[in-house]
Amino acid sequence: MQIESLGGTALSLARHAGWSGETRFQYGAVELVGPHVHAVATACLALTAVSFALLVLWRVRARHWSEATPFDAALCAVLLFTVTSRVISPQYMIWLVGLAAVCVASRHTSQRPVAALVLAATALTTLEFPMRYGDVIDGTWTGCLLMLARNGILAAAAVLSFVRLWRATRPDGKSVPTTEPRPGSDRLPNHALSFS
Repeated sequence: MQIESLGGTALSLARHAGWSGETRFQYGAVELVGPHVHAVATACLALTAVSFALLVLWRVRARHWSEATPFDAALCAVLLFTVTSRVISPQYMIWLVGLAAVCVASRHTSQRPVAALVLAATALTTLEFPMRYGDVIDGTWTGCLLMLARNGILAAAAVLSFVRLWRATRPDGKSVPTTEPRPGSDRLPNHALSFS
């Protein structure tokens, strides 16, 4: 369980409540080892599976498409899989910022608030690494609170992203508010609706 992950943040906070685990450099990263780490890692994998199931359910039920829907779906998927991962390295934020930029390039996107949260999480990540990485490794209150803030924002962004994606493509055709679409531009041709 890598120290910067959501599960790692929970375990780092548990150290202040008497958890006996410790940090160790292994597999090319600083990880937490000790009691209950396997259970937390298993919970992360289960959440990843739930995220995948939610995305499949969304894809099956989605009916209202715009030119931004594939971009919004990509950002949502990467956010969900990043947040539930056992590793959230600083470079992961590059993927999220890049996808958020693609989304906001379209005036039809449902992900503008999500992009703002991604930028906030990225700013905290630059503070966490390399500036306060020692605190994160040592599990100090500063390191724990910094990771709690960053990962909390990422988790909120993932939930918000999925909710807005779901609402923007729901069967009744009512989308979340975006900028005013051009007449006839709110749907892609049928041949463009496939991800394959």
